[in-house]
Amino acid sequence: MLIRTEIGIDAASIDALLRRSFPTSAEAELVQQLREDGLLTLGMVATDDEGQVLGYASFSPVTVNGEEQQWVGLASLAVDDSVRKQGLASRLIDEGLDTLNEFGYAAVVVLGDPAYYQRRGFEPAVRHQLRCRGHGTEETFLVYGLSDEAFNGVSGYIAYPSPFDRL
Repeated sequence: MLIRTEIGIDAASIDALLRRSFPTSAEAELVQQLREDGLLTLGMVATDDEGQVLGYASFSPVTVNGEEQQWVGLASLAVDDSVRKQGLASRLIDEGLDTLNEFGYAAVVVLGDPAYYQRRGFEPAVRHQLRCRGHGTEETFLVYGLSDEAFNGVSGYIAYPSPFDRL
């Protein structure tokens, strides 16, 4: 299994993975729209020996109180059923975090299972007085600091790009 940054030729295979991994086409359409709008900061793929995408993690810009702070949101994350329970999602996340850190990004936010993401170093965003839209997101909205100063003087509302409004 090779984990690398996505390239243009991966788009169709990523789309197919997202369509078979989620109950609706919403995630696939979200990623497609983000790509078309130039809002994919980073996409990490896991491919088999034939180049078929079996895992995917994407990161797109978010704002803090309406301002760019070099923060991104993790969404979407998908792993093919044939390779689940092998740590592939964690590897995709870790590679993505390392790459974002190298590029100078400050923090990553995610809406997801607290138990899963906290094992990967994410912490509840409310600890830093951060929130996002949606009732009941207090427990599932998490943040990961990529730099020591990521949370200095930062609090308030995190907004995802407009294509997320359709979810």
